[in-house]
Amino acid sequence: MPRREATPAPAEQAAAAPELDVDLSRVHELVGEIDPHGNLIALLQRTQEHYGYLPEPVVDEIARLSGVPASRIYGIITFYAQFTTVPTGRHKCFVCHGTACHVAGATRITEALEQELAVGDGETRADLEFTLGSVACMGACSQAPVMRIDDDTYGNLSADETRKIAHKLLEQVAAEQGGGSDA
Repeated sequence: MPRREATPAPAEQAAAAPELDVDLSRVHELVGEIDPHGNLIALLQRTQEHYGYLPEPVVDEIARLSGVPASRIYGIITFYAQFTTVPTGRHKCFVCHGTACHVAGATRITEALEQELAVGDGETRADLEFTLGSVACMGACSQAPVMRIDDDTYGNLSADETRKIAHKLLEQVAAEQGGGSDA
């Protein structure tokens, strides 16, 4: 399977998360808790959990504190699809576009999410609430078409069901922010 390339963040995302103002104190704690020489992947996972992605100053600080070359760290980050060096949404939405899902209407599922969540496929909203992406296969072909939002997987979807799920997610986000629904 080909490696996933990191895509550059749109200008508004870069402005929303300036890398120069990153608080590196958590990096110091994590490097103290996790041996970077024996558990570099675990260290990167925990670091990404904290920051939401792996900004350059954070990677540089891990390299400085651990003595592991930044080139080796970036080699791991770019090899494994789980890591990203660009900001992503708090809620990650993926639609399967494998053969079974494609035939069953995955394009309609993606279009419904694009409309309801106001984010394009392969993009992250400027407010960093949602990232939408397509994947080659989720391994749930008998439930095609399939999508995953965060840790929840939904199958046998229609565009209308997808809109309802997205609307509930928007209501949840609005409630967390103390406001009304965006939908």
